[in-house]
Amino acid sequence: MFDSGVGGLTVLRAIYERLPDEATVYLGDTARVPYGPKSPETVLRYTREAVRFVRARGVKALVIACNTATAHAAEAVAAEVDIPVIGVVDPGAREAARVSRSGAIGVIGTRGTIESGTYERAILGFRPEARVRSRACPLFVALAEEGWVSGPVAELTARAYLDPLLEQGIDTLVLGCTHYPLLRGLLAQVVGDDVRLVDSAAATAADAARLLEAEELEAAADAPPRHEYYVTDDGGGFADIAARFLGAPLRHVQRAVLETDEAGREA
Repeated sequence: MFDSGVGGLTVLRAIYERLPDEATVYLGDTARVPYGPKSPETVLRYTREAVRFVRARGVKALVIACNTATAHAAEAVAAEVDIPVIGVVDPGAREAARVSRSGAIGVIGTRGTIESGTYERAILGFRPEARVRSRACPLFVALAEEGWVSGPVAELTARAYLDPLLEQGIDTLVLGCTHYPLLRGLLAQVVGDDVRLVDSAAATAADAARLLEAEELEAAADAPPRHEYYVTDDGGGFADIAARFLGAPLRHVQRAVLETDEAGREA
C-alpha cells in the first residue's frame, strides 16, 4: 500500500479488519506530502517511484491509498505493472452510486482530487443520472492529524465546508480523502441522519477482499501476518499520528529511499 503520507492508514486499518491474515507493506511519502496541490505530472512521477519501492518488497497486489495519486496516476501505473492495482476512487464512487436515494451525491476531498473531477466521472459511470456536487476541504487534513475531531473549531470548519453541499440537497456524502474517516463522527453530526456517509477506506478494503478471492491470492491463515511500515522522512511524528489512525502503537518504522534519475524520473 502506498500513500502520500499518513491518511492511507485508515485504508490499512480497514484492510486489517477485513483481511486479518494478509501481510502488508505500507509506504508513506512523508517527505513530499501533501500531493493535493502538486501538478498531475509530479504526482504521477512520485507515484511511479513509490510503486517501484513497494513492488521490490514482493507484494502480490497494490493499493494506491491516496485519492490524489489515484486520480492522476492509478490508470497509468496499472498499465505498467503485472500485479493487480486498486485505487480508492472507484470503490467509494460505486458505493455512493448504490446507496444514494435521489442521486444527489456530495464529494469532499483535497483540492487536487476535487479539481481532477475523478470522483464525479466515476460516480456518473456507475449512475449516469446522478447529480454530483464537489467541494475541497483542505483544513480537514490538519484537523485529523492534530486529533481535533470534535469541539467548536472542528464543528465550525465542518459547517463552513458542508453547509453549501447540504443546501444543494445531497443525500449521500463521499469522504474522498483518506484522512476524513477520522472525522466521521463530526461529519455525521453536521450532515444529520438523512445524509449517508460513504467511507472510501472501507469500500476499498472490501474491493481488495473481492480481488484477492477472485484471483486466488488469499493468504493462508497458518501464521501471524507480518506488517512493514516505511516513510520517506522520519520527522513529523509519523509513529504518533499512525498510532492514532490505526488505534495501536507501531513497533518499527523504517526509512525508505525512493530512487530517481537526474531528470527526476523513475530510475
